[in-house]
Parts: sequence; C-alpha cells; structure tokens
Amino acid sequence: MKGIILAAGKGTRLYPITLPVCKPLLPVYDKPLIYYSLSTLMQAGIREILIIVPPGEVGTFQDLLKDGSQLGVHIEYKEQMVQRGIADAFIVGEEFIGQDSVCLALGDNIFYGPGFRQKLRRVVRELDRGAVIFGYYVQDPRPFGVVEFDDSGKALSIEEKPAQPKSNYIVPGLYFYDNDVVEVAKTIEPSARGELEITAVNNVYLEKGQMQVVPLGKKHSWFDAGTADSLYHAAGEIKSAQRSGVMIGCLEEIAVRNHWITVDQLREIALSMEQTQYGKYLLGVVDDLLEE
Repeated sequence: MKGIILAAGKGTRLYPITLPVCKPLLPVYDKPLIYYSLSTLMQAGIREILIIVPPGEVGTFQDLLKDGSQLGVHIEYKEQMVQRGIADAFIVGEEFIGQDSVCLALGDNIFYGPGFRQKLRRVVRELDRGAVIFGYYVQDPRPFGVVEFDDSGKALSIEEKPAQPKSNYIVPGLYFYDNDVVEVAKTIEPSARGELEITAVNNVYLEKGQMQVVPLGKKHSWFDAGTADSLYHAAGEIKSAQRSGVMIGCLEEIAVRNHWITVDQLREIALSMEQTQYGKYLLGVVDDLLEE
C-alpha cells in the first residue's frame, strides 16, 4: 500500500497566518502539522509516500522532509495546480499509485490514541478489495461527512455536511482504498461548490457493498486543525498528552521502532538537535533502545 498526504490547501480559514506559510507547515505545539499526518502513514507501515502541495511549494516541503531517506521512507512531491477537492488527490497521484492500493491522509488532520498503530496495521494487512474509513463521534457533526448506521453497526449512508445529521459519527481525514479508487475518482461529478468530494467516492464503494466503517473509540483523539481555534486546541491537547513521557507524531522514533533506521542513525539525528526538547527526547529513545 502506498500513501498520499494532501497538503495543498490554501488555509484560507487561517488567514492571515497562512499567507506566508502553508497550513501543513504551521507548528502544532512542538512539531509542524504535517508531521502528524506523516506519522500516521508511518505507523501504518507505509513507506512510499506522495505529498501533494500547492503550486510553487515543493521546495518548502523538501527543506523540511527531504526525500524521506533519513526516516527510512521514500517521499515524492507533486503540485496540485488547481484545487478540485479531496478526491482529486487520486487523479493527481495516479502515476504514483500505479497498481497498488492507497491510503489518503489529509495534511491538517491529527490522530493518536492507545492501540492506534495496531488498528492501522490491521486495515493495511486485511484490505484486499473495497475501502475502509473510520467513524469518529463528535458533538456537532454538521460540518463534516456523517455516517448513518443500522442497528447492527453496518454503514447505510454517508452524507456531506447535512443540516439534520443521522448520527454523531463523522468521517475524519484518513481513507484506505483498493486500486479502483483512481477510476472511481475520475467518474464522480463535481459538487455544487465545484469540488470532487471524497464523500462521493465513499458512497460509490458503499453502494457496491465494499465500504467498511471502523468506529474509533473514546480513547482515540482526532483533530481537524483547520481553524485558529482547532489549531490552538490541538496544540494544548498534544502538550497535555505528552506529559506521559511519550511524544506524539515523532517521526524518527516511529522509524527506528519500525526498524527502518538504526539506533546509530537515530543518535546522529538526535545529536544534531540536542539543544532542543525534541532532540533530548530522541536521545532518551536511544538510551531506552540500548537498554532493551
């Protein structure tokens, strides 16, 4: 399975702070926002990753993440010249996807929680045909795609931004599909706002009986960091969660625990940042691994 991060949004809901910098590069507590999306793909065991960026921004993202080899992954970049919605990611990334299945992560979504890595790995391991998305409980689901379930927990419908939601479960920005998704994305019609909606793609799979919706439990956290309030709230929650001593979205730690880089490589990275809290944390990971 390959991975795509859609990081091409203009971040208009965050103006003026996104006028000089892309939204996925904004800090969320102690890391750039895109670290969290990349960490999700890495936890899922995905090593071939395409990052879709706005026009003229490839160099900015490369300055941060390079080609991914320092993390034991391979990262490519491609510009989305015209914003045409989330589902356009599969058309932009068609050549990259090739004959493989694909996971799409939105560049402004943050996931974490106990057992989340295992849940991701299970989806990647078991997905053969069809699609898998998650369902997340929120108090006000109206701004999102909302899932309707029957009494047995089977998904019946997914409705985009409904005025009267049929449940409190929304679809957060992480989607797993078989290779058919490229052709599905090409066949859907733009919505009233002129975008290729990811909900339209999901409903194609749902109508064919090939969609599985996996509810995320209350111990899992998700944030759509697309507004100033949500960005601030996410930063505070991550700071609070990291008081346990475990860092969320630490790419180098995930890489070494996946056995994609060595402890010596991790130490070299950590020493390059040893004056920072991030670097000191990585040196602590080195010490822990040497004691194991």
